[in-house]
Amino acid sequence: MQRSQPLKAAFWMAGAMASFSLMAIAGRELGGHLDTFEIMMYRSFLGVVIVLVAAKLAGTLGDIGFTQLKLHFVRNSCHFVGQNLWFYAVTIVPLSQLFAFEFSSPLWVVVLAPIFLGETLTRTKIFAALLGFTGILIVARPGSVAIDSGIIAAATCAIFFAGTTMATKKLTGSQSITSILFWLVTMHSVFGLVCAGFDGQIVVPQGMEIVLVVIIGVCGLLAHFCITKALNLAPATVVTPLEFLRLPLIAFIGFVLYKEAFEWPVILGAVLVLAANTINIRAENMRNKRLSPIRQNGA
Repeated sequence: MQRSQPLKAAFWMAGAMASFSLMAIAGRELGGHLDTFEIMMYRSFLGVVIVLVAAKLAGTLGDIGFTQLKLHFVRNSCHFVGQNLWFYAVTIVPLSQLFAFEFSSPLWVVVLAPIFLGETLTRTKIFAALLGFTGILIVARPGSVAIDSGIIAAATCAIFFAGTTMATKKLTGSQSITSILFWLVTMHSVFGLVCAGFDGQIVVPQGMEIVLVVIIGVCGLLAHFCITKALNLAPATVVTPLEFLRLPLIAFIGFVLYKEAFEWPVILGAVLVLAANTINIRAENMRNKRLSPIRQNGA
């Protein structure tokens, strides 16, 4: 069994936090210059190049196949919609509020997994979901602030990210990371091109816009790579609280760069969402420990 290395995991999570923050800043700066479909299209074009070069260097090009294309399509459709909603919300919603909503994605997995994956919905999972959605309500504050399109997009993107997670969970049983990433960026390139060109006009980025598109493309892949490395070095119960640290970081960035107010309801709601995710992860770890002796005896 691999020994947990929390300090190294923290290093990789720092890279993930920096990548997510840079992607959010670049996405906001591109708002008004490129629409979300154009951002996704250019990001995906760059992603295809990065994935193919990385696969060539790693010797994993042969892992790319044509099996499970329907499931790849479902996964990448969910991610495409969710990411477009995210890029739309990032131009309107305070950055800390957007990130707090994004943290609710694992809770949607808890709710939807029994329907689509046949997983058991235990009392602990129900409690975690109720606690987390209480946090979401505190973040959204219905009745005290206007529920506009930005808030709706921020809340809804988490649901589509949950769909992405569930499809990924099924794909990892038979597909390599290289294959999953290849079909992600390839299908997104097609989706982005069709949607961006639907009105007959596609804006070509110029000057600083090109730099911002590159930042989004590189940081999007780098963030998920860093999280994967962190999860390989430490359990999810260690990594998840580290991931939560990007909320105060993005709140500070929003305050410094965009004069966004530091709102305690957002922090409180996010803490409840984090607590709910932690409860769910710990319950799953306990379940796996109980099942381990049974699997060993049955081997």
